[in-house]
Amino acid sequence: MACGFVGCSEDKLDSSTVIAVGTTQENDFDRWLYANYVAPYNIQFKYKYEEIESDLNYYTIPADYNMSIKMAHLVKYLCIEAYDEVGGTVFTRSYFPKMFFLIGEWEYRNNGTFILGTAEGGKKILLTGINVMDKVLAGTYDPTMSVAGALNHYYIKTIHHEFVHIVNQTRPYTTEFKQITGSGYVADSWSEAPYDTTYLKRGFITAYAQHSDTEDFAEMASEYMVEPDSVWNEWIKQAGTDGAALINQKLEIVKDYYMNTWNIDLDKMRKSIWRRQDDVMKGKVSLTDLTVN
Repeated sequence: MACGFVGCSEDKLDSSTVIAVGTTQENDFDRWLYANYVAPYNIQFKYKYEEIESDLNYYTIPADYNMSIKMAHLVKYLCIEAYDEVGGTVFTRSYFPKMFFLIGEWEYRNNGTFILGTAEGGKKILLTGINVMDKVLAGTYDPTMSVAGALNHYYIKTIHHEFVHIVNQTRPYTTEFKQITGSGYVADSWSEAPYDTTYLKRGFITAYAQHSDTEDFAEMASEYMVEPDSVWNEWIKQAGTDGAALINQKLEIVKDYYMNTWNIDLDKMRKSIWRRQDDVMKGKVSLTDLTVN
């Protein structure tokens, strides 16, 4: 016991921390975030762990510092600046969520699925699983996907999905959308057989889209924005005649909503996101530079 106490007393602790306790010293990342998030958009990007921002129904851990830096660059280049380009800076500054909060691990449900992100009251987006980002970018976390596909699946599509919820909460879409597959929503059974494999033929673009019309709308918009034609067209082919007809009806309503409500051409948004994603994959965008101009 005495040796143990002596050993502990001699440990030198790192002065930096990813857990926010009172006032912490500002670092280069904090200054970069102020220049790129707070000053131009009034967005807080919280990477230091705060229990009050966490969902206490799940076991959560802090986000890795270096992975948080990469995520901040990705959100800025692939999401915020894409909306600036297509929707205009006034739209982005007015409606993009005013807080991001990162945690290191996914939030696991009892049914074996896990939460990639959530949107709260149109103001905050929670992003989970930050600590595996390097594996995702290296293509080793999910070998069944391309690097771009995994990046979209685990992170970028989630941000667009949650932002769809935010704009829908601000200005709702037409009730006609829900009526297209109104009897097909299966709430919490979407991850179970047969729904987990038959969703395309049932007129849903993903299994999770079967949860509710709000999730269906968000999945339709976000998947369309991030997926290339090759993937989207293959899904439509797999859906068959009936399923494809239902999906295409929904897509037209989604496109009309964005154009008529927000003056955003979803196809232009799609091309902007693809171009930016290609830049990231080709290494044209630094994900670690903290230079403040």
